[in-house]
Amino acid sequence: MRFLTAGESHGPTLVGILEGMPAGLTIDISRMQSDLDRRRSGYGRGARTTKIESDTVQIVSGVRGGVTLGSPIALLIENKDWKNWKSVMSPIGKAAGREVYRPRPGHADLAGGLKYGFTDLRNALERASARETAMRVALGSLARQYLDIFGVDILSHVIQLGGIEAKPAVATTGALPGVLARLRREVEASPVRTADLSAGRRMVARIEAARIAGDTLGGVFEVLVTGLLPGLGAHAQWDRKLDGRLAAGLMSIPAIKGVEIGLGFAASQKLGTEVHDPILPAAGKGSATRYRRATNNAGGLEGGVTNGEPLVLRAAMKPISTTMKGLPSVDIRTGKPETSSVERSDVCALPAAGVVGEAVVALTLADAWAEKFGGDTMDDTRAAVVAFGKLLKKR
Repeated sequence: MRFLTAGESHGPTLVGILEGMPAGLTIDISRMQSDLDRRRSGYGRGARTTKIESDTVQIVSGVRGGVTLGSPIALLIENKDWKNWKSVMSPIGKAAGREVYRPRPGHADLAGGLKYGFTDLRNALERASARETAMRVALGSLARQYLDIFGVDILSHVIQLGGIEAKPAVATTGALPGVLARLRREVEASPVRTADLSAGRRMVARIEAARIAGDTLGGVFEVLVTGLLPGLGAHAQWDRKLDGRLAAGLMSIPAIKGVEIGLGFAASQKLGTEVHDPILPAAGKGSATRYRRATNNAGGLEGGVTNGEPLVLRAAMKPISTTMKGLPSVDIRTGKPETSSVERSDVCALPAAGVVGEAVVALTLADAWAEKFGGDTMDDTRAAVVAFGKLLKKR
């Protein structure tokens, strides 16, 4: 499967296309809407996200009567704020107003302007905006519904915000299946999407203090995936390694500056005998293979291939680039020092970034699943999965 998105932050619409979905999958549009609503939530979000944009998704092709046709699926999300930006962002005719000449440090304003020769940096920042991730969440919901059929479950939660760390919600280096339902209830009840209530209260206070100071905050979210079969991805070529593909997807989310899998960076400080997961005979007949692991320090991936253990990924998000008090910058027209421009923004979007993380992980895993099992129809894919499952028990 592959996908594309289009659209500017204050343009008329966001557009998305997903290609490669088999025919015969029943789509629940209410679930797509629920995922979009989760992206809009979270303490620290700005007024545009919470009060203006409803992010109502429309399916415009590739689905008939709620069932996929095997052709490309096209989605549309209208930008409600477009009515206030028509003269500024008009695709046809003269567009003028709200020009940006004082680039924000940390954003794509100046780098994009230098690359494309823009004299108005709005031409760069509109597409670089995290507004685009609304469409990725919608597309990711389609991928999640595909993976659901095969028992794959995906969850994200905040584990650190503004330097405040949450207590480990689950033993992510050990057994994980069966706990995501409980964890999901706790996470979605939290305004900052963390299962640690005490840390959550301190995170909310930290965000409020940053808001008053005109500043922003980042942090770290974790994505957990259960139900994956061994064998997704490949060790045979660099661009087929699933860990690389997952890292690329997460790093493509705006403001993400670091990704780790399993123990991640902590593994670099340990001995090999402390890091690598012992291989043991499977316990009982319910196992997918004849093997099991005593730990899951690898985070479910070895050699770029899933090994059947839960997938454990983390992404570090920097503070949002737009600070209300601005930062030292330069006016590109005069070359003189100035304070950076201020665009309407969030104080902290980390809880929402976790939801986007779920989406890009789902899209990457759905691509790897379709690569492994193929199928023009969902029945074809199911048959291939069942056949592979039988082979695994013998290998």
